[in-house]
Amino acid sequence: MLGLTSAPVIFVQPMKTRFVLCALTYAAAAVLTTSTIFAAESTPKHVLFFNKSSGFEHSAIKHAPGELAASEQVLKELGEKHNIEFTFTKDGSMFTPENLKKYDVFMFYTTGDLTTVGTDGHPAMSKEAKAMFLDAIRNGKGFVGVHSATDTFHSPGGEKIDAARYKADGDNADPYIKMIGAEFIKHGQQQAGHLICADKNFPGMSDVPADFAPVEEWYSLKDFAPNMHVLLVQDTSKMHGNIYKRPNYPSTWAHMYGKGRVFYTNMGHREDVWTNPVFQSVLMGGFDWTLRRVDANVKPNIKKVTPKADVMPPMD
Repeated sequence: MLGLTSAPVIFVQPMKTRFVLCALTYAAAAVLTTSTIFAAESTPKHVLFFNKSSGFEHSAIKHAPGELAASEQVLKELGEKHNIEFTFTKDGSMFTPENLKKYDVFMFYTTGDLTTVGTDGHPAMSKEAKAMFLDAIRNGKGFVGVHSATDTFHSPGGEKIDAARYKADGDNADPYIKMIGAEFIKHGQQQAGHLICADKNFPGMSDVPADFAPVEEWYSLKDFAPNMHVLLVQDTSKMHGNIYKRPNYPSTWAHMYGKGRVFYTNMGHREDVWTNPVFQSVLMGGFDWTLRRVDANVKPNIKKVTPKADVMPPMD
């Protein structure tokens, strides 16, 4: 234990890649937005933040032994305010039947085939564990994905950025891709990207201003889930780079995967985005919904708000 005060503390477990945020005291209630209020709970919700990098490792999830990464620090602070206990890990062996029961929501900031050790050298998730994890979401657990969570478990043939990556996989998409709702194609240079809010009534979305255009590493995506409820739309009209020469497409969304609630945003590459209050509101809205603290209308709207989302960009 790093310390004990009246404020929430962090317990460091023996495995260096695993941290648990234990909130000791909470306010009587927390307000996410004027339209999203949840009552205080006697026990915290439990979220496993899995940030293994079998592919490229982002700076927002890198940390020295015994320290928190930039994204983890933000989640720690949000957890203290909103009665959420986060477990941070890069260890794929965490996906056991016992742990799948323990957590309310699984959050991914990952890359590559997580059933391989890959870039960061941390233990892989077994193929059996991947199947159990997807079943857990299908049966009612929640899922939150940020940024490179769509650059994870690419569909067959799409492991490299080549012609295959620019083709829709449809029914042949990897089961994980079907769960999260889309697959990463490629990104261009970091730039300001305007996001259009498609549903102000969803938790956290009322805080998104009409001119919201943070500088980010914006993902261009494909194979969008047909039952997707789009929350934020990527406005491509003023973006630079061939990968964005396409009609507007979903950037942030919610949808049901069986009985499970799934939320994803393509934001999260840059550390300054993690400290942006609008991003935090969007993220907490996703947690609030996936944790079943509030309900929301997630009727599919992708054909209405992004009718040409399936149009592929030209290859570079």
